[in-house]
Amino acid sequence: MKRPKKLKILLLLVISFAILSSLYLYINSEKKYDDISYSEFMEYVKDGKIERVDLNDGSRIRGKFATGEYFITDNPRTENFKEILLMNNVKVVESNGSSVIAQGLTFLLFIVGIGVIGYFVNNNMTKQAQKEMALMSNVESGNGSGDVFTFDNVAGNEEAKESLKELVDFIENPEKYSKYGARIPRGILLYGPPGTGKTLLAKALAGEAKVPFFSVSGSDFIQVYAGLGASRIRALFKKAKECGKSVIFIDEIDALGKKRKGSLSNSGNDEGDRTLNALLTEMSGFSDREGTIVVAATNRVDTLDEALLRPGRFDRQIEVGLPDLNARFKILKLHSKNKPLSEDVNLEKLAQETSYFSGAMLENLMNESAMIAARNNDININMDHIDKAFFTVLVGEEKKDRSSILNKDKKITAYHEAGHALVAKKVSKENRVTKVSIIPSTKGMGGFSMNIPPDKMYQTKKDIRNSIMIALGGRAAEEIIFGIENITTGASSDLQKATDMAIKMMGIYGMDEELGLVNYEVVLGQNIGSNSFVIERLKKQIDSLYEETKEILITNEKFLHQIATALLDKEVLDESEINVLASKKCLAV
Repeated sequence: MKRPKKLKILLLLVISFAILSSLYLYINSEKKYDDISYSEFMEYVKDGKIERVDLNDGSRIRGKFATGEYFITDNPRTENFKEILLMNNVKVVESNGSSVIAQGLTFLLFIVGIGVIGYFVNNNMTKQAQKEMALMSNVESGNGSGDVFTFDNVAGNEEAKESLKELVDFIENPEKYSKYGARIPRGILLYGPPGTGKTLLAKALAGEAKVPFFSVSGSDFIQVYAGLGASRIRALFKKAKECGKSVIFIDEIDALGKKRKGSLSNSGNDEGDRTLNALLTEMSGFSDREGTIVVAATNRVDTLDEALLRPGRFDRQIEVGLPDLNARFKILKLHSKNKPLSEDVNLEKLAQETSYFSGAMLENLMNESAMIAARNNDININMDHIDKAFFTVLVGEEKKDRSSILNKDKKITAYHEAGHALVAKKVSKENRVTKVSIIPSTKGMGGFSMNIPPDKMYQTKKDIRNSIMIALGGRAAEEIIFGIENITTGASSDLQKATDMAIKMMGIYGMDEELGLVNYEVVLGQNIGSNSFVIERLKKQIDSLYEETKEILITNEKFLHQIATALLDKEVLDESEINVLASKKCLAV
């Protein structure tokens, strides 16, 4: 009911503003005046060609010809000037200041109109800010109806779960730890790649402890209104304290917790600093007996302000990384519980083929499989459905219409992907190539080669060099088979990966003899590429690895032809087929 009334008022103000503006512009609009001499003016008066003259106390006077045009001339300021004009039937208008007053009043009305509009706009913004503050104080807790979410609902991340399980006892029995003089951790920071389950772990912590769960995002506190972000922080913590023991979860905390720029920076954000200061103050104000814990999640822990990371704020920092083989198997089992799987589905094998998949990607894989099975009206989800879903999650939907793809382009793609696969098999016996495809996708990819290196805690220099050579294998195969003049743009993403790995190996990890043990990222920041010496050394290293890659493919060219021919025939090859095609067993058949 209030909104139409506000719209009417706003419309009335806009119309008033338009009328006042038009009136003011009309009164003060410049007419075109012809500048004539006084002698010419008197000749026109005697000839009856002057209709009107506006007399004033200035040095110049204005008037109007009988033809309708306007003129300006010198003011003689003689006593009989008015009489001469009247005797020649000229209309005389004397300016006594009334026109100036009229213009002044018009201008005053114009200013008042702008002021009224500004008042209503400012009043509306103030009400909006108050509404935003009120909304934040009504943050809903997660202790309402519904199933309780516990650690049993989170697969994988065993180390992170163990660290959080200890906090459950902290929340339930804070007095127990106070008796020993132990301070309860006030904040837990979960960091790691996207989709690894940070939000689920925070929710499970509250579910295990059976306490309210307040979930907000860091962007909720970033506002244009001064002081609103800090007010929201205080409202959130006040709500949590009213509930007693609770878990406050702030997702994407880097949105409000970025490092402060300081007073010397021109790009400082005062509002962001106030919001961050409010968060720091509220976290420091916790009592050890309250049993309230703040859990935050971020993908960029390196961007957070140091004051957030000190003891007493976020006491514990827990990495939530990508799942390993066992974790992937558990995640796949969890997301397959309510799905009718066929007997041919081997989740252990699928876990091996989904290296570097996050928990969210695995969930999406099983969900896509279920959707494909439902679309086909099949009774169960089989491996064909999972293979199609795998392709969708990895590179996008298969391109249905392939009639426009030239046979030559298909052949280039086959040798390109065969080059990746063959180099991966030859540089290390531990590498597994689980799938190679030349089916184009809707995202513009012509194909892909799935290479899975062995699970290791660290990467050696040789491992990184091998990865660079695998990335260069596609371009090298194109050059060997089709010639240097016929290499294609298909290797653009491969070159990007190879360059990134090489610059990290040499400029960050200190694995180059000439560049030494200097971390150039510390010296040059993100602009490592601005150093000509680093670039020259980088080019030399990649060129050397490219020559090694070509040598491997030339030595094993017969296997390259075998894999490419099979890809042109079948379009997709699995691990067992690749192992045979990349070995002498195939030649003996």
